[in-house]
Amino acid sequence: MDRRITRRRFIKSTAAMAGTAFLSSCSIGPFARKGPPAAADQVTLGKTGLKLSRLGFGTGSKGGSIHRDLGNKEFTRLLRYAYDQGITYIDTAQNYKTHTMVGEAIKGLPREKLFIQSKMPGVPDKPLQVLDRYRKELGVDYIDSLLAHVAVKADWDEGRKRVLDALAEAKDKGIIRAHGVSCHSLPALTKAAELDWVDVNLVRINPQGVFMDTPQEIWNAESDVSHLPAVQQRIQIMRKNGHGVIGMKIIGNGDFATAAERERSIRFAMQGGLVDAVVIGFKNTAEIDEAILRVNRALAQMGARSDSKVA
Repeated sequence: MDRRITRRRFIKSTAAMAGTAFLSSCSIGPFARKGPPAAADQVTLGKTGLKLSRLGFGTGSKGGSIHRDLGNKEFTRLLRYAYDQGITYIDTAQNYKTHTMVGEAIKGLPREKLFIQSKMPGVPDKPLQVLDRYRKELGVDYIDSLLAHVAVKADWDEGRKRVLDALAEAKDKGIIRAHGVSCHSLPALTKAAELDWVDVNLVRINPQGVFMDTPQEIWNAESDVSHLPAVQQRIQIMRKNGHGVIGMKIIGNGDFATAAERERSIRFAMQGGLVDAVVIGFKNTAEIDEAILRVNRALAQMGARSDSKVA
């Protein structure tokens, strides 16, 4: 038998192995699904080993007011609808004032199928007691990911050392499974990318540069597309260091009103290697359906481009 391999056969076999590896990263574990990459895939979050749906259900739109205004009954219906579509990642925070709403909505759902992420602002005197309150409000024994919320200073890790130490202790005890940070400035993002303590980064990212991190150490500095390369560069460092990366502000805090803007943003977020998952706030089932459609279409287009390069 001729064991020589032609260059074309080598390229094809290498591409096939790469494709298998990509798909396996989206479908390993008890929630595996067959078929092309999709919004409902269970993907691995950096080197944490934790899995979450590629598309997450955010509860922080307009500071959480969008969901608080829905009321408990309608919010529960909306979250359950998302869950039925395969969205198992739920993103909340103390600031959003949606913990109890999430807790009510997830009653009866299999805890092991959910990925719940919350966030702790500032530097409370007793972070572990605050964390216990979160668990009680959510009605859970553990929280999958707990983030230091809205870091803006370059030395945020030093300023919040009490919180970082407490979350490390909580992780050791199994009260949380991962810890990390949500950043709102480039100096804070730079530190987050380099810090070994960070398991998970929640990063503001969209191709329009809206609500993006800037050099100013304030949480709501006005940004534009000129800040995008710096954010992408920090994400590359995070990926190199094995951090989990979740994209937020994909729809510009809900401000991208046209279908073309939303399509562009979701396609951008789905490009290979940028983030592990994204979180979007939804106020109705139609928005959930649209986001799933656009994520699935973007992933299909990305796969088609990969196939065309191999052919």
